[in-house]
Amino acid sequence: MQMNSLERLSHFDSIFLYDQQCLTQKDYFLPFALTDVLTTYTGIHQQPIIHFWQLDQAMILGMKDTRVTDLSAGLTSLEKSGYHPVVRNAGGLGVIADEGVLNISLILPNTADKKLSIDQGYTLMWELIKLTFEDSTHKINAFEVTESYCPGTFDLSIDGKKFAGIAQRRVKDGISVMIYLSVNGDQQKRSESVRDFYKASLGIDFGKNGYPPVNPAVMANLEDLLQIRLSVDDVKQRLFDTLVSKNEFTVNDQALSTLLRSEWFITETDKQLEKMKQRNQLLD
Repeated sequence: MQMNSLERLSHFDSIFLYDQQCLTQKDYFLPFALTDVLTTYTGIHQQPIIHFWQLDQAMILGMKDTRVTDLSAGLTSLEKSGYHPVVRNAGGLGVIADEGVLNISLILPNTADKKLSIDQGYTLMWELIKLTFEDSTHKINAFEVTESYCPGTFDLSIDGKKFAGIAQRRVKDGISVMIYLSVNGDQQKRSESVRDFYKASLGIDFGKNGYPPVNPAVMANLEDLLQIRLSVDDVKQRLFDTLVSKNEFTVNDQALSTLLRSEWFITETDKQLEKMKQRNQLLD
């Protein structure tokens, strides 16, 4: 992999930061709604944004997850595991979000003259994680870990154990490259809970028809793989340090808190929240 993807950010003066911290169930729709709003804003104003968020105890379902054989049985299993379901506004399959999992969106202009291909978008995030965490004894690879939950071509792993998965969302002239990163916590329980959801909701079709045969042994936390103590705040700081060291821009953590109170942001966010509400009626 050529280490030049982050150079695409070098001509920007600043990157806006929005850190939502860890959200409780009443606010689960908000980060998904904001993804589309922030991506639209970035396309209009040519302003890169980095968005951090967490959910306290959720399984984020893709639309395919709502088409399992017996969704009700799956949701009951999930409830027993202590997780609340939320259906996101993007493709793919289910992932767990809790206090030890950091979700990161790198939101960039994607105009015709600087268009990122699908693979370039994925590689950009892979490069950011590699530059931040890889060392001589811990090589970070990108390939599909087929027995993980939400398997994909750009699963990130160390020694074959997945700790992160990458997705993309494209809106007009903006792109959001999103990653969930298992930093610390009980990854065994996360994996078992997703496996139990699929076993309950698919029955004899478990592991078939594009649904993963989740094996907890193929997933791990970044903290455990690197064999160091690592907090979510540590990860955020190290990512900042990488971005700033590779580019001469400033990190602005104040601008968005003001902009989010503007009429345009409020109106657009309300529209996206309503879409999330309608989508999640599938769970009723």
